[in-house]
Amino acid sequence: MATTTPTTGVREGGGRPETASDSMSMTHPQIMKALSGLMLGMFVAILSSTIVSNALPQIISDLGGTQSSYTWVVTAALLSMTAATPLWGKLSDLFSKKLLVQISLVIYVLGSVVAGLSQNTSMLIACRVVQGIGVGGLSALAQIVMAAMISPRERGRYSGYLGAVFAVATVGGPLLGGVITDTDWLGWRWCFYVGVPFAIIALIVLQRTLHLPVVRRDVKVDWLGAFLISGSVSLLLIWVTQAGDSYAWISWQTWAMTGGAVLLGLLFVLVESRASDPIIPLRLFRNKTISLASAASLFVGIAMFSGTVFFSQFFQLARGESPTMSGILTIPMIGGLFVSSTVSGQVITKTGKWKAWLVSGGVLLTAGLGLLGTLRYDTPYWHIAIYMALTGLGLGMMMQNLVLATQNQVAPEDLGAASSVVTFFRSLGGAMGVSALGAVMAHRVTHYVQDGLAALGPKAAAMGHGGTAGGGIPDLDKLPAPFREVVESAYGHGVGDVFLYAAPFALLGLVLVLFIKEVALKSKPSADAPAAAGSVPVPAEAAEVPAGAR
Repeated sequence: MATTTPTTGVREGGGRPETASDSMSMTHPQIMKALSGLMLGMFVAILSSTIVSNALPQIISDLGGTQSSYTWVVTAALLSMTAATPLWGKLSDLFSKKLLVQISLVIYVLGSVVAGLSQNTSMLIACRVVQGIGVGGLSALAQIVMAAMISPRERGRYSGYLGAVFAVATVGGPLLGGVITDTDWLGWRWCFYVGVPFAIIALIVLQRTLHLPVVRRDVKVDWLGAFLISGSVSLLLIWVTQAGDSYAWISWQTWAMTGGAVLLGLLFVLVESRASDPIIPLRLFRNKTISLASAASLFVGIAMFSGTVFFSQFFQLARGESPTMSGILTIPMIGGLFVSSTVSGQVITKTGKWKAWLVSGGVLLTAGLGLLGTLRYDTPYWHIAIYMALTGLGLGMMMQNLVLATQNQVAPEDLGAASSVVTFFRSLGGAMGVSALGAVMAHRVTHYVQDGLAALGPKAAAMGHGGTAGGGIPDLDKLPAPFREVVESAYGHGVGDVFLYAAPFALLGLVLVLFIKEVALKSKPSADAPAAAGSVPVPAEAAEVPAGAR
């Protein structure tokens, strides 16, 4: 069925960009053609985050890393993605969105290629930082570009498609990563190389299908604000990851890092309040919906990333599954996410109502995480499958719709910044969740291993970590049967604790969603609204961007 959506900012052929006065309505196939490269770019972004999940136990073991290294390989990408997201959002309000998407893909490719050559965990973590910068751009810009072309009322449908792409990449990534890791003539390094061809194809498709007008505005980028928010988040995450291991939770290092993070955060607020064009306009938070959606996204991020990170450890280290099987066993969660994101998007487009989906998603997510908190190494799989499906259904209903609710509240000139704010808080929640919960898991696993060995007798207790190299990721095949059962039980119980601690955050997200007031979705795309004061549409041939990037 044709979708009559104004095409402001979208053109199908060459020549100048179309405007509201001369644009023609776009059919559904035309919109899908324009979004094809963008969706492929999103596929690459998600694939890079998930393909290593089932390979990580093997990667960290080969590179001689520890549980802390395991956590930081994930957190490094989330950290850089979180810090870069607001900057990408602001840049999208100033420069060619298409060019920025392409630059994001190039950064991702460079980080991936070098990551595949890593010789130690430090090198791998550094490359993951570069990857995260690129992925942050893709994540933020996908929502922004879509909002520039499609009305909020219709956007629910296409947000569902993005959610479906997310689900496919999320389930396909671990499966592909597991197969690559289990294939002798490939090995885990190809987990980083395999996304490169997809990124190159995405670049080509974007060049041919995505056409947006370039708007020149007399502004400057708030680099100081970007530096301060990045520094504040980085200090906080470093503290969370290292506390309780490298130093005590109550220590001078804790006071220095938390105090420094708070100080940088306050300076960021001061700078943003005075900046002529802030990276995160503080006036956005005067809108109750944006404030509540951003806070809810923080808690959703904790749930989303903790699930994808710790399930691989559960299935491989608590149940002895291969990387490939570990990916297959997570299909119920991804299936739930796929179904709920697609169905909710279609229904929202037809009805214009979105709050019921957010509330239902919050209920399901809280219930799913709470039930996952009962996990043990011998929990029947059909129980786990149901719990994962509930969690996936909740995530699918909340992720895209929180962004949709926010985009429906802002003027066109703030679209990029507002969209990236929600994505920023979701990434921040993920980074903080993985860091904190990873530290908790390392502590709990050590505790459970020591208890298990003590139960075996004094001689076993003397082994300390049970042969896991002082807290390193164990190779189950090399452990004697009694010790292997102790380690499997410790990881099963430890991962269960992680989900139990994550459940209250999902509940907080649900409470926040309850206070969001439902506003009817607009029937015009954001680019159809009057241009911002001082904004002048620039003909494509006159824009100061490389030829072909428009």
